[in-house]
Amino acid sequence: MSAAWIPVLCLGVCLLLLLPETAGSEGAVPIAITCFTRGLDIRKEKADVLCPGGCPLEEFSVFGNIVYASVSSICGAAIHRGVISNSGGPVRIYSLPGRENYSSVVANGIQSQTLSRWSASFTVTKGKSGTQEATGQAVSTARPAIGKRLKKTPEKKTGNKDCKADIAFLIDGSFNIGQRRFNLQKNFVGKVALMLGIGTEGPHVGLVQASEHPKIEFYLKNFTSAKDVLFAIKEVGFRGGNTNTGKALKHTAQKFFTADTGARKGIPKVVVVFIDGWPSDDIEEAGIVAREFGVNVFIVSVAKPIPEELGMVQDVAFVDKAVCRSNGFFSYYMPNWFGTTKYVKPLVQKLCTHEQMVCSKTCYNSVNIAFLIDGSSSVGESNFRLILEFVSNIAKIFEISDIGAKIAAVQFTYDQRTEFSFTDYSTKENVLAVIRSIRYMSGGTATGDAISFTVRNVFGPMRDSPNKNFLVIVTDGQSYDDVRGPAAAAHDAGITIFSVGVAWAPLDDLKDMASKPKESHVFFTREFTGLEPIVSDVIRGICRDFLESQQ
Repeated sequence: MSAAWIPVLCLGVCLLLLLPETAGSEGAVPIAITCFTRGLDIRKEKADVLCPGGCPLEEFSVFGNIVYASVSSICGAAIHRGVISNSGGPVRIYSLPGRENYSSVVANGIQSQTLSRWSASFTVTKGKSGTQEATGQAVSTARPAIGKRLKKTPEKKTGNKDCKADIAFLIDGSFNIGQRRFNLQKNFVGKVALMLGIGTEGPHVGLVQASEHPKIEFYLKNFTSAKDVLFAIKEVGFRGGNTNTGKALKHTAQKFFTADTGARKGIPKVVVVFIDGWPSDDIEEAGIVAREFGVNVFIVSVAKPIPEELGMVQDVAFVDKAVCRSNGFFSYYMPNWFGTTKYVKPLVQKLCTHEQMVCSKTCYNSVNIAFLIDGSSSVGESNFRLILEFVSNIAKIFEISDIGAKIAAVQFTYDQRTEFSFTDYSTKENVLAVIRSIRYMSGGTATGDAISFTVRNVFGPMRDSPNKNFLVIVTDGQSYDDVRGPAAAAHDAGITIFSVGVAWAPLDDLKDMASKPKESHVFFTREFTGLEPIVSDVIRGICRDFLESQQ
């Protein structure tokens, strides 16, 4: 038996240990693996493997850097580490203990992902070319020896296409639930995840643990198969601490659902909050924040407080104040954590009922906003540019898309000109660019005719739109025609009007045009430079009116 020099990680003084070779080291034929074979699939402390060429880099799941979670693809980790190129080749894999905080690094065309904790790890080095020479056997680095059958590359499952949702399970990790019930809770969440039908085109799930401080255990983008999600849930450790569910829910609503973490455009955002007993902090504010961010909050409460415990509960109505709507649909009760299998299917059915996800609609993605811009001679070119800047600053706040918010603009003097309609541009970049390019008309002021024109030609084609309609009128003077009749017709058509006056715009005209209550739909500034502070007031007003319309 020959020997090999094995590098050992150490602190201070490093030694190279001369160890006898075992199976899987020098002299052994590399094991042929697929692009997606994971570290946990190789049940040896050390092994030589052979990666195929042409693996799709964008489909690799790699967690960590240098030291990788064992759920990572071996070949993906080897390419990420620079051990091999995408043409494949021999790789040596060393098993390592599990760890916390696997880092995210971009290297060699692969973006590795973060992972808070995993039970086992591995690292990779170059496979020894001398391995083949010492045995006198030539082994192709492109494909295994003839007669050796490659495992079939696993296909990524599309999942349940009838249940598209991005779901965060917010589990209770406080001392209140304890280690035993915490494990039962994880089992239940695993059963729910399995029944959902997770897949690339189905539901995606992530997990957050609520305790003293919230901890995101894994994101939506980390796993797109039920098997991997179940592995990840199993690996989550109990944290302990107070039941700060409100803090965790607020954190989840604000930080969890982003494009970088895997949230998908146009897919309902859902948080399923598990509470054993009652929360230690205020959950009402968190519920408000979640609704503002378009998140549908479900509460699964287990072991409600008994009458003798109610004195310790900060707010006995915490469920109704946290959920998306207090109509019974978003709240779910289980008496305890034992025998919970029968509760899995009814909960999954709720999570897959898209038409009930009313909180996915927000003021930022479910509105049509038309701007009626005064282009009369009294405005002037430089002030007209300040009006366009005002319009841009409002428009850029909203989630403009073909399925989201829509923006339109009309300029008026005695005549009217549609600068762009609701269906002309479906991206924020294009809308802002066309606003900047609007040319100043100059002329008289016929605001009433302009309102009628906008209702008929801009809002008319959108009569079947599910979005709420808003009209923001910006003018600097008195109209030569009647504004009261056209404004009333707009109100009757379901259009909410905000009137913004500058300089000589009469307050009576502004009030006649604005929706009720007048004081919250009328704004005035003496100077055009005073438009900037009004931007946030108009946005808040639109969101307030939208939320009231949804009640």
